[in-house]
Amino acid sequence: MPTPQRTTPTSKQPRPVRRDTREHVLTTSVLVIGTGGSGLRAAIEIAEAGVDVLAVGKRPKHDAHTSLAAGGINAALGTMDPDDSWQQHAADTIRESYGLANPRTVEIVTQGAAQGIADLERYGMDFAKEDDGRISQRFFGAHTFRRTAFAGDYTGLEIQRTLVARSEALNIPILDTVYITKLLVADGRIFGAYGFDLVDGSRYRIHADAVILAAGGHNRIWRRTSSRRDENTGDSFRLAVEAGGRLRDAELVQFHPSGIIEPENAAGTLVSEAARGEGGILRNRLGERFMERYDPERMELSTRDRVALAAYTEIAEGRGTDNGGVWLDVSHLPRQTIMNRLPRVYQTLMETQMLDITVSPIEIAPTAHYSMGGVWVDPVDHSTDVEGLWAIGEASSGLHGANRLGGNSLIELLVFGRIVGRSAVSYADELEAQVRSQDSLAEARAQIDDLLASDGPENVRALQREVRNLMTEHAGVVRDEAGLLAGLEKLAEIEERLERVGIHPDIAGYADLAHAFDLKSSVLAARATLECALERRETRGCHNRSDFPELDESLQVNLVWSPETGVVREDIPPVDPEIAALMREVSQEGKLVE
Repeated sequence: MPTPQRTTPTSKQPRPVRRDTREHVLTTSVLVIGTGGSGLRAAIEIAEAGVDVLAVGKRPKHDAHTSLAAGGINAALGTMDPDDSWQQHAADTIRESYGLANPRTVEIVTQGAAQGIADLERYGMDFAKEDDGRISQRFFGAHTFRRTAFAGDYTGLEIQRTLVARSEALNIPILDTVYITKLLVADGRIFGAYGFDLVDGSRYRIHADAVILAAGGHNRIWRRTSSRRDENTGDSFRLAVEAGGRLRDAELVQFHPSGIIEPENAAGTLVSEAARGEGGILRNRLGERFMERYDPERMELSTRDRVALAAYTEIAEGRGTDNGGVWLDVSHLPRQTIMNRLPRVYQTLMETQMLDITVSPIEIAPTAHYSMGGVWVDPVDHSTDVEGLWAIGEASSGLHGANRLGGNSLIELLVFGRIVGRSAVSYADELEAQVRSQDSLAEARAQIDDLLASDGPENVRALQREVRNLMTEHAGVVRDEAGLLAGLEKLAEIEERLERVGIHPDIAGYADLAHAFDLKSSVLAARATLECALERRETRGCHNRSDFPELDESLQVNLVWSPETGVVREDIPPVDPEIAALMREVSQEGKLVE
């Protein structure tokens, strides 16, 4: 009798993947989506109020995007320059926003900034100090005074560590392998969220009285970006819009002047603005210190939008390096200054290129860095169009306008993390009953089921790359109508191909399913960006239209977008006269693009 043969799975006979259909049902008063600085700060405020809170994220909490913020955090403490004030900080912020920041939002952040720093010190963060114990503060581009506090050049990492430690001390539950796919809404009111575990694919149904959206922006939809793989793909934008929210100023994306070019897998990784703040010099291929042509007064300490445009222009006009970049040189600084003040820049270049920046210049180019627009929120409490939903951090909009000052994003998350946390607690406390919707829940389950069942020929990662390519080509540092329209045509093709993707979870986890949702978010964010960029027929701050090189006063408005309404103009409230008196005119020198 023949012996039965044992068959061993091979690459031609893949082992069947077990799909975990368990559904974990959790309940909390407030759900925070995102475990970066803004999400954790809100969760801390809620926990300190004695209210149940749950934070979920798709990245390990110690590795959230906040940890990449290097240079510093702004507050008018006056430790170095006693004449500084929150009013001057507000004036600088509004001035450099090119008039598109919401004045009330700016006042709230700048007035609350000192408390934000005090909160971090209370949680145990150790800022760089002067010999007499004062918090050190340094210049960042376009600030009137030294108001950027820091911890070396790894300020964001220290803030994230501090907030994680405080969260652990408060026993805040954090799930950092859960991907939220849909907000649950009934009759226009939030009642929770739905998602899946990235490792085993099991589902999560989370009931909550209030939800805080802190899942970042959309700068990963460009090819060269300071964001890492699988973060800032527009998740917040899609979740809010599908729940009934709107987006504001999606076209206003800050391109940081200094992203490294090589190696390809690290392209876009930031060289901190602190390198320029400490005295770094920018030169083109010819050795010229080219900022003299674009902002001779402020030179390398000019605003990010001007420095990025200057570098782009040098490259476009043939004065760039062979790899399509420019040089940033700090090698003239004392070695001890570099090692003490720029340790992370030094380490990054050694790890990625084996480059010693104490003796060699750094090859850089503009990189998509920060979403200055985001989900539409109320200027005071950051509530959205959807009852029970708030947005904070890079997911939100209102503070930065057309040019974000370096160091303002970290203080924003601390100030509004505190405010939004309190607002969500008040809302939850006042609810008499919570709503439910079986239809909303069924839609959430079907979204995942349909993707898992899809077996089309289109590859999700390939489509993601096509989105990044089209956004880089047609909506980069400089834009024009023909390019934007071409980008929309290509995007329509990708949207159609998206219906024919194949999803293949494997024994290693459910990353392929997550990539599919990332792609859905990226496509929505790309459409909002392109349509708003087409409507903004002017050059203002980060938004450069080569076919409309002048600033148009009639476009000193916010552009609000939704799939139903398209682009709608929204008026901006007037600036307080006291703050307006401190604002200098924003020169257009170096802004014209041909």
